[in-house]
Amino acid sequence: MLLKENIQRAGVGFLLDRVLKYVDKDPKKNILKLIGLAEKFAGKTFPEKTFTGFRNAISDDNNVWNTYAMNLLKDIDRDYLKKMFLSFVLGAGLHGTRAVRANREKYKCNIPWLMLIDPTSACNMNCKGCWAAEYGHKLNLTYDEINNVINQGVELGTHLYMFTGGEPLIRKNDILRLCREHKNCTFLAYTNATLIDQKFCDDMKDVGNLTLALSIEGSEESNDFRRGAGAYERTMKAMELLKKNKCIYGLSICYTSQNVDKVTSDEFIDLMVEKGAKFALYFNYMPVGTGAVEELIPTPEQRTHMYYWLKKMRNGKTGKPLFVMDFQDDGEYVGGCIAGGRNYFHINSAGDIEPCVFIHFSDSNIRTHTILEALKNPLFMSYYHNQPFNDNHLRPCPMLENPEYLRKIIKQTGAKSTDLENQEGVEHLCAKCDKFAAAWKEQADKLWAENKHPNPKTQYYRDTEQAMKEKLDDLVR
Repeated sequence: MLLKENIQRAGVGFLLDRVLKYVDKDPKKNILKLIGLAEKFAGKTFPEKTFTGFRNAISDDNNVWNTYAMNLLKDIDRDYLKKMFLSFVLGAGLHGTRAVRANREKYKCNIPWLMLIDPTSACNMNCKGCWAAEYGHKLNLTYDEINNVINQGVELGTHLYMFTGGEPLIRKNDILRLCREHKNCTFLAYTNATLIDQKFCDDMKDVGNLTLALSIEGSEESNDFRRGAGAYERTMKAMELLKKNKCIYGLSICYTSQNVDKVTSDEFIDLMVEKGAKFALYFNYMPVGTGAVEELIPTPEQRTHMYYWLKKMRNGKTGKPLFVMDFQDDGEYVGGCIAGGRNYFHINSAGDIEPCVFIHFSDSNIRTHTILEALKNPLFMSYYHNQPFNDNHLRPCPMLENPEYLRKIIKQTGAKSTDLENQEGVEHLCAKCDKFAAAWKEQADKLWAENKHPNPKTQYYRDTEQAMKEKLDDLVR
């Protein structure tokens, strides 16, 4: 950690201690102090309206986000809350954002705000339609390899790391060690919840910069349909333990054509809030791997439902006290596809550096390339030069919604399949997406035309001076 960041962290930590001591006497007042503190240190990194929105929500007793904030204070261990603030808001949010933006300009390529890493291919479950279930249990990244990746990432500005798999908590001791080694970074593990016990809850509070996203898919029936008998009950018990220990956790929800109604129902959301979940990350089912079930891809009608449901959920008057996001239908907030290092990329348990957790192709490996070299190699540079893959950011993905792009990228860069068991060619993969892409286009274009959209103020390569010059040269030629 840089000396300047260390000093700032100590100063903010001292102020947070003082604020949190008084928070129970006057929660609203002290939350507003925290917002003011964050705005002071953020400077111009984030727009003023971001902090104004927070203040307005907390000032309104009838606002859902007021309830959310009060629940955080009531449900989460104070020391844990402070450490998470320091690692996520100060580390990833402020220091990370500034460094990432500067390095994008410096290196003229995508620099990620977060990385996904598979510590292991091993998993103790076999969920229907999950490519990880096909990977076997033999591959692992060593602690030193993961630590080296994080050291490189921090140099570039990346302060947020998510562990996937396999089941990452099979490597829980190494994950906790990484959390202790990198206190200025935030870590999240996507988990099936089977390995959460009292000791692990104690360790989570001790490190303070680790949170979990527990996999669950609606009711017991809809959940166990894909995840196996007993999975729902085990997850409920893990939630109860995490809540009892005042740990921060959320949900990882794969929505399919079979469970959309279940995972967006009031009954489900109310139960998750009652169990103590603070966020929910929704993922559109992707037909990845030779065992993928194409029929599980949500229909255009179901995607439309998700689009409007998300807006309802995040509205201060109509929503619920649970922060939700959907990596497909929230494309309008982040300027389309965030993969290929634009905001994130994925490293599998063989060390292959992939543009996306759902796109298993690579031309780089952590054992032969640095992170910056991978970002500069043809595959990631192709993402850099071609993003956004669609100006309608409700159609962000170069695989699911624009499969012609992934075909082109893999053909031009020569990237190889990294599927750890059965090699899947790009044509086989994209053929499973063609039908949905064509059907969704009409509905997505209609939604895009009928609704107002945020301006994420993203500068794509096509907007840079270099790209403009290349266009001019082409015209001259």
